[in-house]
Amino acid sequence: RADSLEGCLDCLLQALAQNNTETSEKIQKSGVLQVFASLLTPQSSCTAKVANIIAEVARNEFMRNPCVDAGLIPPLVQLLNCKDQEVLLQTGRALGNICYDSHTLQSQLINMGVIPTLVKLLGIHCQNAALTEMCLVAFGNLAELESSKEQFAYTNIAEELVKLFKKQIEHDKKEMIFEVLAPLAENDVIKLQLVEAGLVECLLEIVQKTVDSDKEDDIAELKTASDLMVLLLLGDESMQKLFEGGKGSVFQRVLSWIPSNSHQLQLAGALAIANFARNDGNCIHMVDNGIVQKLMDLLDRHVEDGNVTVQHAALSALRNLAIPVVNKAKMLSAGVAEAVLKFLRSEMPPVQFKLLGTLRMLIDAQAEAAEQLGKNVKLVERLVEWCEAKDHAGVMGESNRLLSALIRHSKSKDVIRTIVQSGGIKHLVTMATSEHVIMQNEALVALALIAALELVTAEKDLENAQLVQILHRLLSDDRSAPEIKYNSMVLICALIGSGEYSGEYSSSSNCN
Repeated sequence: RADSLEGCLDCLLQALAQNNTETSEKIQKSGVLQVFASLLTPQSSCTAKVANIIAEVARNEFMRNPCVDAGLIPPLVQLLNCKDQEVLLQTGRALGNICYDSHTLQSQLINMGVIPTLVKLLGIHCQNAALTEMCLVAFGNLAELESSKEQFAYTNIAEELVKLFKKQIEHDKKEMIFEVLAPLAENDVIKLQLVEAGLVECLLEIVQKTVDSDKEDDIAELKTASDLMVLLLLGDESMQKLFEGGKGSVFQRVLSWIPSNSHQLQLAGALAIANFARNDGNCIHMVDNGIVQKLMDLLDRHVEDGNVTVQHAALSALRNLAIPVVNKAKMLSAGVAEAVLKFLRSEMPPVQFKLLGTLRMLIDAQAEAAEQLGKNVKLVERLVEWCEAKDHAGVMGESNRLLSALIRHSKSKDVIRTIVQSGGIKHLVTMATSEHVIMQNEALVALALIAALELVTAEKDLENAQLVQILHRLLSDDRSAPEIKYNSMVLICALIGSGEYSGEYSSSSNCN
């Protein structure tokens, strides 16, 4: 019986090789699929062929549900525990094809525990190229699902993939492993496991080998390796481990990317610094060790028709570095504000956004710098223009916040006059009605300073922007936060104290 069964299976495989679609339709109509479920046993000598037929049939989309309905998934999953390499290979193919592109079925496989089983298989059969490839394809598909990452984190996948990666010479094989590493590295626990398994050293080696090459494969590998490096630095623990108090060899190597001639490496280097600059200690150390000059030199290379992604990344790094109080004065005296202002002409919203954020961080509690920038007519005019960038909420919000910050930190009459002359007052009044309490507060404090220091100059604009009516609305609105009401009262006192507005405010109050 076994011989005749084997003969039948060979015939089916031959027919599928000649015309897969037609043969699959016949198999479906004949009801043979239901029989296959009982043939999928580790003891049977025909198991590999049955699994091969299922794998071939399931290449057709219309056959995938019938395979599920015939109950083929549970016995196939069981077979992943057998020792026979051919059975394992065909079983993996069959499951992969049945569940292809179906998140529901892939989730079912994850719940049935295939992830630890496949990781174990990869470790045992790493000499078998076909089986290794089957495991990698399966990982690539499963890693896209969020639920898989928690399960992967409980296995030694990081160790196995790094071990496998070190052995690869061919570009295609490395690419295949990269495709699994990238989605897995989005998980913070796995990021740390990959760092501990030595992935970073592999990535740095690739960068070193490919940086000067103009071969297409090398350029692709350089991009993938440096992108993955930046992704590993997005995890707090993995980032801190690689920073090693600023003494780490990895940190030093990444620093050397910034002056490189490769745009890809400049970008990855600047993004890596922005990621290292996620806590005050790291930021202070980096500024004390000269990183600012490197970033300014990089920006200088990209002023005229520069690479927008590099500009954006370098500005992000500078913005983060400017957050600790002790860094602000150092960065200002190093000329960061001037370097950043070179990008005022940029028409790219992402660059505009980071430029504004960097300047706002730099002038926080730095009166002299705030005054200097606040008297810069070109800057203030550009800010007023960007305050109307309706299509780019981020740029619009940051421009308003910087306008207000220039007044709040400089407390300077000259700055207020510059902003009045450039038409910025109406934007500060509008900002007081923002949906974000922090922005409302910043606007009200800036307006109170205007009222106290330079009301005569700003009076007309404040009136045209209907400031009094807006304040009245903020005070009578139950939803206004307590600090908004407080700052509105401070502003009203400043207005009434000046004598210019006392009549207007009392008449507005009587309206209700």
